[in-house]
Amino acid sequence: MLILVINAGSSSLKFQLIEPKKWKTIYKGHIDRIGTPLCEYLSSNCKSCDAPKTKTITQAFKLGMEKMIASGIIKDINEISSIGHRVVHGGEKHTTAVKITSKIIKELEALSPLAPLHNPPNIEGIKAAIKMFPKIPNIAVFDTAFHQTMPEKAYLYAIPLKLYEKHKIRKYGFHGTSHKYVYNEAKKFLGEKHTRNTITCHLGNGASITAIKNGQVIDTSMGFTPLEGLMMGTRSGDMDPAIIFHMIDKLKFKSQEVYEILNHQSGFKGIYGKTDVRDVRDGFFQRQEKKAKLALDMYCYRIAKYIGAYLVALGQLDTLVFTGGIGENAWYVRKWVCHYLKIDLNDKRNKETEFPNAKTIKISSGKPNVLVIPTNEELQIAKETFQLISQSPNPLPYAPKNKKYTS
Repeated sequence: MLILVINAGSSSLKFQLIEPKKWKTIYKGHIDRIGTPLCEYLSSNCKSCDAPKTKTITQAFKLGMEKMIASGIIKDINEISSIGHRVVHGGEKHTTAVKITSKIIKELEALSPLAPLHNPPNIEGIKAAIKMFPKIPNIAVFDTAFHQTMPEKAYLYAIPLKLYEKHKIRKYGFHGTSHKYVYNEAKKFLGEKHTRNTITCHLGNGASITAIKNGQVIDTSMGFTPLEGLMMGTRSGDMDPAIIFHMIDKLKFKSQEVYEILNHQSGFKGIYGKTDVRDVRDGFFQRQEKKAKLALDMYCYRIAKYIGAYLVALGQLDTLVFTGGIGENAWYVRKWVCHYLKIDLNDKRNKETEFPNAKTIKISSGKPNVLVIPTNEELQIAKETFQLISQSPNPLPYAPKNKKYTS
């Protein structure tokens, strides 16, 4: 029996068909730039196929499934035992993977204002799967779930408490599926003894850092939304919130304009003008551009500063993990961050990881351990889907839901 994993985004849909005995991906598909004339389908057996008529997530799902079935990789749709979906925001309630029902869909729709760019396409992908394959169970795996072990002192904001009690304004954290996956891979690689105090850095176009103590998250950098925390490809990360009022009241920006600036015009794009770290890298290393150097300096400094703060939270650091597109491939980011932290790296090993399909590799020359681990969120979703569907007697490795605050 096979597990289908769906990751539906605002303008793309990715999916993988995974065999759970050896956890092997047997088919992979990606419909990108949905709703534009440049929409294309990429898969295991199709490098780039035009898909100009694909305008919605529902149409993309139908196209992907038709292409997968036409490939002959499966003979009967009944070979798929379950469908696992990435859902970005599960709120406080959803701390584990859940079987999707009409009630669950309504709960996810109610959470959409907390993740307006992510939950709606996630939900559309779920509905498309249910419509096309009504007899196959669908499972939701949440980006926020792994972070729900955070204590109150970490997830509450120092604003009137009634805003949390009534409106659930608090830190939720994101990228949880990735952080959980690479933490477990680090534990397999080094053993539990050497991963009791671990910091995982998911560095991609979006970026977050998580402090994990004895398998439980105690703090993470993203907050109520993915805007909080690190400087990113287009997001500002942490800043003085009074700047927002200054922009609206004094500079006469509209609130939606400020939202667009902070989420889509800031970060690397705001400082250097381009969002891809490879462009920033070339601007500095090849052309010695001052703005490129500034962007990299700001990025690495902020990463190191968060790691330093989490050293306080953990008490000590056993293992530091880099993952995500930048974390896995940008050796210069790892080097600069570790230089700030006075962690010695093996330069040769650090640069060796700038290759595709790299496996877990240790790049530190002493303590703490520094690892580069390719993330695999789809595999993590498949594992949690399989565990729930098979009704394993072993509980999912999340802590119970946080209790309400205590005065």
